Amino acid sequence: MTTQWFEADLEEQRQLDRLRIPRTLHYRDTTHATLDGRALTVFCSNDYLGLRADPRLRLAADRAMQEDGVGSGASRLVSGDLPTFVSAEQEFASWLGVEASLLLTSGFAANVGVVPTLAGADDLLFSDALNHASLVDGCRLSKARTVVFEHASVRALERAIASARPFRRGWVLTESVFSMDGDVAPIAELRALCDREGLGLYVDEAHGIGVFDDSGRGVCAAVGVRADVLIGTAGKSLGCAGAFVAGARPLRSWLWNRCRSFVFSTGASVANAASVREGIRILRSEPQHVSALRSNTLRLREALRSRGIEVLGDPRSPIVPIVLGDERRAVRASEVLLEEGFFVSAIRPPTVPRGTSRLRVTVSAKHTGDEIDALAAALERVR
Repeated sequence: MTTQWFEADLEEQRQLDRLRIPRTLHYRDTTHATLDGRALTVFCSNDYLGLRADPRLRLAADRAMQEDGVGSGASRLVSGDLPTFVSAEQEFASWLGVEASLLLTSGFAANVGVVPTLAGADDLLFSDALNHASLVDGCRLSKARTVVFEHASVRALERAIASARPFRRGWVLTESVFSMDGDVAPIAELRALCDREGLGLYVDEAHGIGVFDDSGRGVCAAVGVRADVLIGTAGKSLGCAGAFVAGARPLRSWLWNRCRSFVFSTGASVANAASVREGIRILRSEPQHVSALRSNTLRLREALRSRGIEVLGDPRSPIVPIVLGDERRAVRASEVLLEEGFFVSAIRPPTVPRGTSRLRVTVSAKHTGDEIDALAAALERVR
């Protein structure tokens, strides 16, 4: 009987052109893969700097496994900490110039665990309308009241704060770079507002780390702002997996004791922690990767503008969304691009609002100028 339920639900998604079918790629390097024997250039990965295939990350992982094995064995509270985890956390904190950080298994695990740890029944969460699903779910899991404010609007947030008082503690939650639109939150203005109102600022830098600031430390660093809680994902620009929560030492201690997605989860693999640490060291010593990404981002955006193709997002963001509206149109455009040799995913509801289905193009520091120009020409033909 339950199989029929699943089949009915899947058919409903199929009729709406929202059914996702897994595609197994065989990567040749960071930006090139094959699918069903067809060679593709990948323009939908979040590996913005191309580090996931860097041999230094693999070597760091191999060395760590030789010393400490593969897995961590249990929750870090149960079976003890390992030097590799501590070293990776210290490296990240030092890079960002904060007191401490804590490594969790994913950005999603970080947000759904950290947000409920910060806010209780007498507290209030102010969440940007376009925040990632992990932040939305973190708010839902907390016992705090959540107020959703108009996307990136400081004025709307001011009104929401004024009408929501009184409350014990308040937090403003935002992404730095929004994952589907590629635009940037007004971080400096949000920090100033939080300071005036006595609120905490929580910033998810998943798509800011490795991209913004000349050294890749993210939007907060680029505008000279220190968030009270900063989430830095390792699964994108750092080429690995996991996420750091960065801030003051008491924050780390509180999360160590109370963050359920950390306390009740087996720790990340030793290999991953070592490769994350190596990725940070590469970024600290080789800022040219960030410069190459910025150059490629500007090249693609200019190539699309010159062809009359409207794109969303901040000019510095490697997330380049092309909104097509209808789900069927977005899926067909993605299929045609596959035929042209480019892998670009169609993004549909519920990931984005209804009527805003899109191609989400992402640029890597490893794409060549010729590949970027060829994609722009293909997008013009598809349009």
